[in-house]
Amino acid sequence: MVAEIAPLVIPGVPGGPELLIILFIAILLFGANKIPKLARSTGEAMGEFKKGQEKVEKELEEMRETGNYDDEEEEFVDTEPVTAEDEETETETETETETEAN
Repeated sequence: MVAEIAPLVIPGVPGGPELLIILFIAILLFGANKIPKLARSTGEAMGEFKKGQEKVEKELEEMRETGNYDDEEEEFVDTEPVTAEDEETETETETETETEAN
């Protein structure tokens, strides 16, 4: 019996020469000094995304376990007072303009 070895090529994924071309273009576009910074910031962004994803999955799992699907967060309350000063000045200006026109 002869065992066949499956090829390590995955369709749709760039191989060796394609990766070299992509790396060369990246060096031309960003410069050799900025590539490590870009890779670092991309890694940090992916880490933050995974943390957020895990948090959402944890919350969903807790909701499934408890059966509590109600939104327990407080509703948004606008605490900034509404002032009538802006409305009065517009009305006063319109009234003054109307009296001057007559």
